[in-house]
Amino acid sequence: MNIALLGYGKMGQTIEKIAIKRGHNIVLAIDKEDKEYDITKADVAIDFSVPTVAFNNISNCINNNVPVVSGTTGWLNDYEKAVALCKEKNGAFIYASNYSLGVNIFFELNKTLAKMMSNLKQYNVSMEEIHHTQKLDAPSGTAISLANDIISNHDSYKTWSLDTQEDAGIPIVAKRIEDVPGTHTVNYESEVDTITIEHIAHNRQGFALGAVIAAEWLVGKTGIFTMNDVLNIG
Repeated sequence: MNIALLGYGKMGQTIEKIAIKRGHNIVLAIDKEDKEYDITKADVAIDFSVPTVAFNNISNCINNNVPVVSGTTGWLNDYEKAVALCKEKNGAFIYASNYSLGVNIFFELNKTLAKMMSNLKQYNVSMEEIHHTQKLDAPSGTAISLANDIISNHDSYKTWSLDTQEDAGIPIVAKRIEDVPGTHTVNYESEVDTITIEHIAHNRQGFALGAVIAAEWLVGKTGIFTMNDVLNIG
């Protein structure tokens, strides 16, 4: 299939290599500063751009009947607008905070653990995420997804906060360290012990492969989907 890459940083370049290896063609690769481009030659678009242009990229795809897979985080104030446009145009759209197959398994473990811990009030939850210094948003979209899943499955938590402790809140520590692809840790701590689940990405390959798999899956469909749909989990 013909793929448009919207965002051609390190992630976009990794996606390109994997897509070509899987037999696909890259018909368009735009940098984050590019504002005008022709998306119509693509069978599907993969957006790993920056928060300030993500919604415009997604809208352009939907308006031109091109299915779009987005992994850009930090733009979600406009997410419902994208969903409404996709429904209006009968388009196809997947957003995920993380396309790694391993992380999506981690999401399910996190939900299950939160349900199990909901009745054990002696445990307090906290989170940490570590990423490379080029990452623009904090906490990461993946950390926000993890926190929201805990909130949905644990009676004691209503919100999350960055680097602070709030009542009924999950504290998230965000660190930026050179050349760290992504580490996410969820801790449940009591006076007597600590239970930890953690996902450590060794490189960008897992994120890129998942995005290409999602794009392959999306072609020919209409609707708003998640990685749970792609992987048939949850």
